[in-house]
Amino acid sequence: MAKKLKVTQVKGLSHRPHDQRLTVAGLGLRGVHHSVVVDNTPSFRGMIKKVIHLVQVEETDG
Repeated sequence: MAKKLKVTQVKGLSHRPHDQRLTVAGLGLRGVHHSVVVDNTPSFRGMIKKVIHLVQVEETDG
């Protein structure tokens, strides 16, 4: 079964650049402590790398 990534927003977007706000929205996150499960693909990993200081990432099955 393919691995997926559980991404949880742990910091707010106040005083963050517009591109970081758009990246967090593109991941599907809607606020602090909100979590989404995304595919482990190069595009999602690149988005996560851009905002790694704002999110927590866990690898999950499924």
